[in-house]
Amino acid sequence: MVLQIVQIIGSLLILLGFAAAQLGRMKQDSVSYLVVNTIGSGILAVLAFQERQWGFLLLEGTWCVVSVIGLIRSLGRRRQAEQSGSGDPSRSSTSSG
Repeated sequence: MVLQIVQIIGSLLILLGFAAAQLGRMKQDSVSYLVVNTIGSGILAVLAFQERQWGFLLLEGTWCVVSVIGLIRSLGRRRQAEQSGSGDPSRSSTSSG
């Protein structure tokens, strides 16, 4: 029962980010979007591993890794923008299109 609740929480985190992005409430490269995706997919990847659900592990593990990479890039752009004084990471010259 507890594992099912944790699984639902992980799923809701991913769906929260997806819905917010689709409704224009959250940018897909924002830190908040990437954090909810990283946490949600990480939870589901761990549970998939425990249950030996290899296809689900592949999906959620990849989702988590890609989200972490995006998060690192987003934080790097933010840090660079703060150092350059612009304060707006979207205006950073390292922003990939």
